Amino acid sequence: MLEQLFNLVKEQASEPVINNPVIPNEHNDAVVADATDTVFSGIQNAAAGGGLQNILQLFKGGGQGNSGGIAGLLSNPIVGSLISQFAGKLTGKYNVNSGQASGIAQQLIPSVLSNLVQRTNDPGNSSFDLNGILGSLAGGGGTNGGGLDIGSLVSKVTSMGGDVDGDGDSDLQDMIARFTQGAQQQQQTQSSGGGIMDLIKGFMR
Repeated sequence: MLEQLFNLVKEQASEPVINNPVIPNEHNDAVVADATDTVFSGIQNAAAGGGLQNILQLFKGGGQGNSGGIAGLLSNPIVGSLISQFAGKLTGKYNVNSGQASGIAQQLIPSVLSNLVQRTNDPGNSSFDLNGILGSLAGGGGTNGGGLDIGSLVSKVTSMGGDVDGDGDSDLQDMIARFTQGAQQQQQTQSSGGGIMDLIKGFMR
């Protein structure tokens, strides 16, 4: 999933990054890598922080109220956080002034997420699927996202086993807690293995 995300970011970076004189050409690939890292790590941080519901809302096409399009995405707290993080990287690592960095981030990040959501929800597009995305965030593969089936999560099937949150029953909150633990463990594994950026740099050509 990470390589597909890198390629998607690169597609969407043409105007805000690659053809932008504010970003020197020699930094184009690095900025695309940083944007990829921001999106993946930011969503994974949300997962590890118990924000699975916001992630699912994001992939429905927006935030509160489930309004579609860019406006819907911007109403999701995850998106604002990603924009802020990426703007900070542009300022801190590439000496882009804060106003220009904010403009680039506000153009690129929602565009990437909008396309990611659209492709994920398109049954004719096999580049992304929700099970695979959530599985990669929590260390699972295919339909296994942090030890649970995403379809079961959505339908509130409670047979995955284990009262993870300690409230006496095995309900939706337990499934969210199981996913959260999976995301936390995956972060630790990736950190000990060199981190997301090392993987992303391997995609640069």
